[in-house]
Amino acid sequence: MRMLSTLLAFVLLALACQPAFAQNRSADDQIYDSVRQRLAVDRDVKGGAIDVDVKDGVVTLRGKVREARQKSRAERLTRKVKGVKEVVNRLEVDAAPSERPKAT
Repeated sequence: MRMLSTLLAFVLLALACQPAFAQNRSADDQIYDSVRQRLAVDRDVKGGAIDVDVKDGVVTLRGKVREARQKSRAERLTRKVKGVKEVVNRLEVDAAPSERPKAT
């Protein structure tokens, strides 16, 4: 009987914690959608080859952009999204081949 009571208490505790996890997941999903939308419609960033990851309100940006201003603009847009606690900007500036200096 004591084991059954312990098991029941554990199940109730697990169920009580589940909504908090689901709510956090939902918040991260909303942040992800908002960040992707802002990046996609911005005329400077234009979505680019940017990957977005969100965990507990921390947004990580990865990928390549052609100009440094696109990197900083993507970070600024991301910071403005409601619920974003921190932005980890791992974007790399990678000039197109025609813009790279020629080797002599």
